[in-house]
Amino acid sequence: MRGNDKQQEEMFSYISIEKRVPRDHPLRRVRAMTDAALQRMSPEFDALYACMGRPSIPPERLLRALLLQALYSVRSERRLMEQLQYDLLFRWFVGLSMDEPVWDETVFTKNRDRLLDGKIAELFFDQVLAQAEEHQLLSDEHFTVDGTMIEAWASRRSFREKKDPPEQGSGRGGKKLLRDTHESESDPEARLYKKSAMGESKPSYLGHVVMENRNGLVRKPCVTEAGTRQEREAALQMLAELLEEIRAKRKAGKAGGPITVGGDKGYHEKDFIEGLRKLSVMPHITEYEKKRRSWLTASEREDLGFRISQSKRKLVEKIFGWMKVVAGLRKTKFRGRRRVDWIFSLGAAAFNLIRMAKLIPAA
Repeated sequence: MRGNDKQQEEMFSYISIEKRVPRDHPLRRVRAMTDAALQRMSPEFDALYACMGRPSIPPERLLRALLLQALYSVRSERRLMEQLQYDLLFRWFVGLSMDEPVWDETVFTKNRDRLLDGKIAELFFDQVLAQAEEHQLLSDEHFTVDGTMIEAWASRRSFREKKDPPEQGSGRGGKKLLRDTHESESDPEARLYKKSAMGESKPSYLGHVVMENRNGLVRKPCVTEAGTRQEREAALQMLAELLEEIRAKRKAGKAGGPITVGGDKGYHEKDFIEGLRKLSVMPHITEYEKKRRSWLTASEREDLGFRISQSKRKLVEKIFGWMKVVAGLRKTKFRGRRRVDWIFSLGAAAFNLIRMAKLIPAA
């Protein structure tokens, strides 16, 4: 018998939004880990808001909405608010009821800027990483460093001569470089940069990560200005901070072996290799062709873990691929290094959540 196509709007719904989301949906595990991290951050949220006045958008909902934007490749805040109007899965994840009104995109972005003023993304990343450590998913011995180019929200045509250029340049011997004489009117902190000799120079930033080799999770993320030395300098700085934390754990009684760091041939430079040795780290860096000098010693090159580090280091490309293609960080919509660093840290936390949801056994 043919069914009737007569349509009648229902006045009430007898199925809650919680029951509409399947029990085995992948977002359930991500939501549980996100809520655990946000609950621990409650004191930091209290410090950002006044005790009196009209209630604003809860910061927990702001962060959940930003995570959805990264997880589902939502292009803009306007599109995100539109999907929150009709997508019950999005409403459930953010914490909105079925009848609760959705915020205006301008109100949403202004409230988000309050989180940008604090180190909320960094704190959220740390809380997510703490859960990975509780489940023993992190390696404290073997790491990989790498960097990637992030296009800035500016164009080459926005570069103009500076009104007051410095007398001393930032190049060797005080030589004036383009960054000393010109800057972008759209994003003054962006720098023209290209990753390869055949590539096109674009206004860019550099995103850097330290990855642990056991499960391919991000241990440290950061963003710097684009430049030829920034990748190695940022890697040494992140490693120094990470090793300080690891050695503090070992002093407290946690056992550990020698620490190794892998990297591609872009890190095969004398200053970087010597910097690793000063940190008491074994360098497992890809060497240049035999025609060029190698800065690795025979013992470092013949170390038993060298090949393992070289095979594991390729996992870092999955991190950059996910963050740039899925999370939308191939070209950032934020201007200024601090804001780009904020959203890069949030993207790294989102990647860790997705990875941990697959690694942690179901309860």
